[in-house]
Amino acid sequence: MATTKERLEQIENAILLLAGGGAGFAVGRLGVRGVATQAGRAAFTTPQGQAILAGFAATELREELNRRDAAVAEQEFGPEAAALTQIAQRLQPLPIPIAQAAVAGQEIGRKIRKKKTTKFNRAVKAGMAAVRNSKSYGKKGTINNAKRAFSAVTKVASKVNRGKKVSAKGVTGTIARAVRKIL
Repeated sequence: MATTKERLEQIENAILLLAGGGAGFAVGRLGVRGVATQAGRAAFTTPQGQAILAGFAATELREELNRRDAAVAEQEFGPEAAALTQIAQRLQPLPIPIAQAAVAGQEIGRKIRKKKTTKFNRAVKAGMAAVRNSKSYGKKGTINNAKRAFSAVTKVASKVNRGKKVSAKGVTGTIARAVRKIL
């Protein structure tokens, strides 16, 4: 039976094999230990990496059990029985529930929460919608200079947020009215 160190080395080698062409460049830049560390982190933090590791570990475990079963069969019934045991075990499908769960689309490990949008960002979104509905930066429904419009919206939203005076006329007033509903 392989030691823990040997098993970890096998897993690292498998991860490097999966990494493909970029691994050579990374090894040259970070060294083998650095690449193995980063690959191991990636494998443990992503659902796909966890499924691959689980499948690899299950295959290794299955092969170890097959070797042990063959040895027991050979001791009890002879070499022919050991060969038949190995063939029968190869025909059985591997039980890999973790990999099957990953393939089915179920997440493994920690779930990623969607970031909550801030009040300011929602206000900017409302301001941009107000600009789009006005005739200030092009015809209604379009914005012909989005960079300038976004700049104006963020400046007005910032002023409203800080409680400063904002013009009530023109596009600035339109943006300010939309932004005040949020802030």
